[in-house]
Amino acid sequence: MAAQALQLQLQELRDQLDQGTPLSEEERASLHALAQEIEIRLASERTQPQTEDSLVDGVHLAVERFEVSHPNMAITLRNIMQSLASMGI
Repeated sequence: MAAQALQLQLQELRDQLDQGTPLSEEERASLHALAQEIEIRLASERTQPQTEDSLVDGVHLAVERFEVSHPNMAITLRNIMQSLASMGI
């Protein structure tokens, strides 16, 4: 169930990126890379759990980076971070 919620949140992030949210190319690439890293981690979690929390740290840094300039994106990222934490990732 948490994995499904995380997939929905990742899709929401992708939708926000595709809707032309005003971001620099670097910011956009960073968020796409983060979403891809979460997808990879999610797929590998099904086969072997990992305890490294650098992924959550990356999402947390993205929240801080976009909190003021893109509050809706920061909310989505916070939801992703909470889903990852609830899944033990």
